[in-house]
Amino acid sequence: MSDGHEEIPEERIYFFDKQSVSVHDIEASGYILDIGGGGDGIIGRLRGEQVIAIDPSRRELEEAPSGPLKIVMDATDLHFLDGAFLTATSFFSLMYIKAANHERVFSEVFRVLKPGGRFLVWDVVVPIRVEDDKDIAAFPLVVSLLNEEMETGYGTTWPNKEQDLNYYVATAAKVGFEVVDQWERDRIYFVELVKPQS
Repeated sequence: MSDGHEEIPEERIYFFDKQSVSVHDIEASGYILDIGGGGDGIIGRLRGEQVIAIDPSRRELEEAPSGPLKIVMDATDLHFLDGAFLTATSFFSLMYIKAANHERVFSEVFRVLKPGGRFLVWDVVVPIRVEDDKDIAAFPLVVSLLNEEMETGYGTTWPNKEQDLNYYVATAAKVGFEVVDQWERDRIYFVELVKPQS
């Protein structure tokens, strides 16, 4: 396993059981802002040119499938006007963002959404670290899309505290989001947030 810059010794990695998630389509009008849309580019695979994919890593964007408009940008400082989008997404991206920056990311997404706009989040529950020598958490994943199934996986530095659905819902509520829908299966969760109309 590598983060693209250095090889990570396998003895540092804790591999969780393989998980499965289905994302068959996203109903959305106008452009979709995809937070962390590099790499596998799942949202871009679904909606193509409708997607504006941002990622702080140029390399990750270059590796993503063609179709979306790809912009190197940090989610803590979105260079878009207030109320620019009706839909924003994050597919297994929050796990890569430091916990200290999560509220800032939610705040920025909230700002660039129109009233009534939605933020759709798929991610993984990262539990409390159990082994001191295992500081990388890896989550093998099978993603089912409309016309394809792909095996992938996501790994990140293991944070010191649990990051679960309740944690993210509470963080989103701090900036004004309301929950429309949510589910959790095994270690995978989904939450649909909305920016209130007033």
